[in-house]
Amino acid sequence: MKVLVVNAGSSSLKYQLLDMENEKVIAKGNCEKIAIPGSFIKYKANGIEKVFEGDLKDHTQALSTVFDILTNAEYGVVKSLDEIDAVGHRIVHGGEIFTDSVLITDDVMAQLEELIPLGPLHMPANIAGVKACQTLFKNKPQVAVFDTAFHSRMPKEAFLYGVPYEAYTDWKIRRYGFHGTSHKFVSKECAELLGKKDAKIITCHLGNGSSISAVKNGISIDTSMGMTPLAGVMMGTRSGDVDPSILETIQEKTGWSLKEIVSYLNKKSGLLGVGGVSSDMRDNENAMKAGNERAGLVYKMLAYQIKKFIGSYAVAMNGVDAIVFTGGIGENDALLRDLVCTDLDCLGIVMDKEKNKNFKRGVVCDLTAQDSKCKVFVIPTNEELMIARDTLAITNEK
Repeated sequence: MKVLVVNAGSSSLKYQLLDMENEKVIAKGNCEKIAIPGSFIKYKANGIEKVFEGDLKDHTQALSTVFDILTNAEYGVVKSLDEIDAVGHRIVHGGEIFTDSVLITDDVMAQLEELIPLGPLHMPANIAGVKACQTLFKNKPQVAVFDTAFHSRMPKEAFLYGVPYEAYTDWKIRRYGFHGTSHKFVSKECAELLGKKDAKIITCHLGNGSSISAVKNGISIDTSMGMTPLAGVMMGTRSGDVDPSILETIQEKTGWSLKEIVSYLNKKSGLLGVGGVSSDMRDNENAMKAGNERAGLVYKMLAYQIKKFIGSYAVAMNGVDAIVFTGGIGENDALLRDLVCTDLDCLGIVMDKEKNKNFKRGVVCDLTAQDSKCKVFVIPTNEELMIARDTLAITNEK
């Protein structure tokens, strides 16, 4: 069975075609600058990499062009679209309506529209991707896989905020969490490495967007992101947790609207705002090595914040069997992993510094020191494979 995975953003669209008989990637790529001048599509298959330039007025045209590429007689990977059996879509927000992946129907589409207020930046693009595939794949099953679903079983004491209860019942204000597909994938992989289903695992998805989750017995019981992806540790351009009264202070100093202040916290803060160099951790590392003190502060702050979440989640689960690093930063930044794991021996967490320095990129790495009571792993995430697996399972149930 061949599954196409689609991750539609506001002006971009990532795609991946997988053969689920062996879970191998057949082709992958991304469409950039949709509805913006200078549109292009990247494509990789069978060792061939190509870039196609040309106007992409909307998501439907972008996907139509991708389908032309996939079926091209010279470099394509399928003879016709009939060879593609189903489409799996990454959907950012499922609210309290969707606690698992679902087959997309007219009713589901209507409910996705209702969830737009919870994810105004992402949901319209996600829905546009679904509609484009429905137009081009009229008789193919479409499956929605939600970023929030893995966190939907958190207990109330973990997901409620200390605001009047009616804010939750009337306005659905609560912690939802994100990156659920990634946390689900790596925690499952980790449990298999540990050989125990009842494992207590802390998963650290660190990238331009970062979140930490406590996974107990295969269930997410707490996570650092909140009602939106702005909460938790600081990220590429996001502030992470701040005192809400800071918004009032910023408003008084600047005269900005609430929308402008939230944009400031989302797009000008985090690594970029603190370091003043870049939202990319690699640029901050180079600047730090060159003597930039603020870039060094970025590393210290981020490591400190991650350590606090690890400590609190270890207490919440009454212990921890493994720490998992994943995501672009988590998988590749040895220095940050070192700073995070230093002085965690009080929790029985000791990382082998030499293994960490000499880790191999793109593969599972066990960085655990001999005297550590807790395992430390780097596990590359694979959200596309997780989406494809859910799509296969739901399609087979049809």
